[in-house]
Amino acid sequence: MSGLKQELGLTQGIGLLSTSLLGTGVFAVPALGALVAGDNSLWAWPVLIVLVFPIAIVFALLGRHFPSAGGVAHFVGMAFGPRLARVTGWLFLSVIPVGLPAALHIATGFSQALFGWHDEQLLLAELGTLAMVWWVGSRGASTSANLQTLVAILVMALIVALWWAGDITLARIPFPPVAAVDTSQLFAALSVMFWCFVGLEAFAHMASEFKHPERDFPRALMIGLLLAGAVYWACTVLVLHFHAFGENVAAATSLPSIVVTLFGVKALWMASVVGFLACFASLNIYIQSFARLVWSQAQYRPRSYLAQLSPRLIPRNALNAVLVCCVLSTLCIYTLKINLEALIVYANGIFIMIYLLCMLAGCRLLKGRYRALAVIGGALCLMLLAMVGWKSLYAIIMLAALWLFLPKRKIAENHRQAG
Repeated sequence: MSGLKQELGLTQGIGLLSTSLLGTGVFAVPALGALVAGDNSLWAWPVLIVLVFPIAIVFALLGRHFPSAGGVAHFVGMAFGPRLARVTGWLFLSVIPVGLPAALHIATGFSQALFGWHDEQLLLAELGTLAMVWWVGSRGASTSANLQTLVAILVMALIVALWWAGDITLARIPFPPVAAVDTSQLFAALSVMFWCFVGLEAFAHMASEFKHPERDFPRALMIGLLLAGAVYWACTVLVLHFHAFGENVAAATSLPSIVVTLFGVKALWMASVVGFLACFASLNIYIQSFARLVWSQAQYRPRSYLAQLSPRLIPRNALNAVLVCCVLSTLCIYTLKINLEALIVYANGIFIMIYLLCMLAGCRLLKGRYRALAVIGGALCLMLLAMVGWKSLYAIIMLAALWLFLPKRKIAENHRQAG
């Protein structure tokens, strides 16, 4: 069995991770953080990066030593066996019916702002976006990486242009003194901002496609994390400087409103295009990572449709299957008029649970101070589950249900016995 093509370099990896972390959040989360914490939100970003660092380092180390298209499921399998690996994989895949249609809806919302599209027009835009993901994914990981590196450059260029046009200098940034920081507001901002750093688990599926995974994967993960954090902080400075937030102001309109203030209404297309591309980049890496997970999970039957690679060594069949699920979910949600905002909160609990399982795998697979980091990361994940509250029960119930009811792989067992 041939493996996936190793074609990613350091710069491409940084582009993949940074855009996966920025996604829709770069337009909305700085305004949400400013709303709950005001100037204190400027301290929340560096604090959050420090808190996420142990989790990121564990992901980086596991991806460095055990690169696999299976991502977290592979790490969990090495630590706790194939049963929990399958459960973890299916837990991640359970996000598809809810999380991806929600991301699609947010991405095409920029076309609504730009062209005034509604209803069937937005549905066609969502299906067209999925077709774009298929085209990009069918051309290999390097095409996705090059596109997303370009998107990261466009996002940073937009922020730099806004800082320049707004005449923002370090002296004009309203950094409150450390002694004056309101800790209750700081924690409230952290709970909102954490979702910006959901994306590490998707990036882990790309580890085996780096030319030098042991060297470049951890570097790309850590640099991409810092780069995304810097962009979020810079956006927060803009939102506070122009007071582009409020209870009666939609968070996603904060940056577009600043663009209009500085460059006029005619420049609104610029913010809309960059916003769509940022959402598309995040959506793309998730769908590509889902495809790689499906392919890796199908390897127990190497001749099956989903286990096959294209001549370019791309899991195209698995990508097709994931996109069919996305199309069906999108059509069902459109037909039944399901409230995605209510459902996406439950999907967030799934992501935290996957992070927790990765940290537990790190406790088992890593040694010394790195094991201590995995313990700290696990404690942080438990704290985040508690912050989600009773809605985290969805993730716990899903994990238990998959463990109890996921069928055993008799073919795989017979194959091992024959071997």
